[in-house]
Amino acid sequence: MDILTLFVVIPVLTITAILFLQDMKHVRLVSAVGMGIQLILAAILIFMYLSARHAGNTEEMLFVKDYLWYKSLNIHYAVGVDGISVAMIGLTSIVVIAGIFASWEVEFLRREFFVSLILLATGVFGFFISIDLFTMFLFYELAVIPMYLLIGIWGTGPKEYSAMKLTLMLMGGSALLLVGLLGIYFNSSPDGGPLTFNILEISKITIPMSAQRLFFPLTFVGFGVLGALFPFHTWSPDGHASAPTAVSMLHAGVLMKLGGYGAFRVAIFLMPQAAHELSWIFIILTATSVVYGAFGAIVQKDLKYINAYSSVSHCGLVLFAILMMNKTAMNGAVIQMISHGLMTALFFALIGMIYGRTHTRLINEMGGLMKVIPFLSVCYVIAGLASLGLPGLSGFVAEMTVFFGAFQHPEPFYRVVTIVAVSSMVITAVYILRVVAVLLLGPTTNDHFNHLPDAKWYEKISVVTLISAVAAIGLAPLWLSNMIGVSLQPIVTKILAISPF
Repeated sequence: MDILTLFVVIPVLTITAILFLQDMKHVRLVSAVGMGIQLILAAILIFMYLSARHAGNTEEMLFVKDYLWYKSLNIHYAVGVDGISVAMIGLTSIVVIAGIFASWEVEFLRREFFVSLILLATGVFGFFISIDLFTMFLFYELAVIPMYLLIGIWGTGPKEYSAMKLTLMLMGGSALLLVGLLGIYFNSSPDGGPLTFNILEISKITIPMSAQRLFFPLTFVGFGVLGALFPFHTWSPDGHASAPTAVSMLHAGVLMKLGGYGAFRVAIFLMPQAAHELSWIFIILTATSVVYGAFGAIVQKDLKYINAYSSVSHCGLVLFAILMMNKTAMNGAVIQMISHGLMTALFFALIGMIYGRTHTRLINEMGGLMKVIPFLSVCYVIAGLASLGLPGLSGFVAEMTVFFGAFQHPEPFYRVVTIVAVSSMVITAVYILRVVAVLLLGPTTNDHFNHLPDAKWYEKISVVTLISAVAAIGLAPLWLSNMIGVSLQPIVTKILAISPF
């Protein structure tokens, strides 16, 4: 069995083992072991990929396997990875294992919770390794559907409303996406040859411009809904606020990245002419997401809503950078996906841990937590500093690369919009420092808070894992940037053939 298929098989085997367990206390242990193996496998994949590149392998995708699945429509189970896919698999593995430990104390329907969580992760892994559009779409749906159960059953607050709103909006995006993918498929052979869903084969031909103008917006918006593209972002804050801790971590840290990755891998790569022609429309929408999300975070009182609107802003930055269509900006977009995935998972983990102790998420009802729960408080400060772009942490590397790349665009309109987007950094600093000051500093506002326990061992494993990854990228980003840069070259070459700027 090839190494990429193991990323789907291991979660399935873990789910199967959980279903046959009699002792509910062992469910979380089996989940941690299964996803720990997945993390080790991701590290092995990164090593194998870098070794292959170092040995001189210049293929666009490595470890490619192709099995015919449905002959009449030429649908294949086709998998392969480049540096971007490998990086996203690494991100997913880290966030999933951190989410397992953050959910250690789940008691209600524990078996069903971990099965749903790992099923979501299975869809995400399958999505990132797929190079067949139909198979990719199936894994996309597999990742999205469990969110309804995870929020509707294990969530808090108006969980049924939030779960239904999230599901309906994402299904609406999926409908647009399916039409876009079918449009690509039926235009994948202009010379009358066999039609194909294979991304690598489609990239070698030029889809007719009339089809690109129609299907690029559908595909980009379809993926953009999951990436919190304005004005289709409204499901995200409600979904985050009602989701349990680990689900928020995977939702913002991994699931939303499917939107940016798909927009990049499918919409931009396969329809670059339409992307170049229509990019100004979506640049306005993504810049609005960046600034609107940051301003939205400022006025919130609930910790989860603050981080949810912050995610809208940071995910908007991913789509914003992709649309600049130059190597530096797109490199920054991928690093931003990874950086934000780690940071927001860390934020939601800490928020869940604080809520579990204080039983409130309203910042005005808390204060002075630094002297009561110092470990969790220091971790929250580190997460905040990463989010506002402190040098030495991943947020700085990602945002600087995005903005440098965006400002390289020669047209004045794009540079002006970039300046507008840069203002989000100042707004981010305002709400991050405000929350830190109110939440952690000053006197405690409730006598009950003076006796709160600090982080437990499994909580420390969760947050330390995420902080280590954030610091590693911030202190040594070049290996990641170079790995991504090599994989960007075919896409950049195709774009430069259209508009050499």
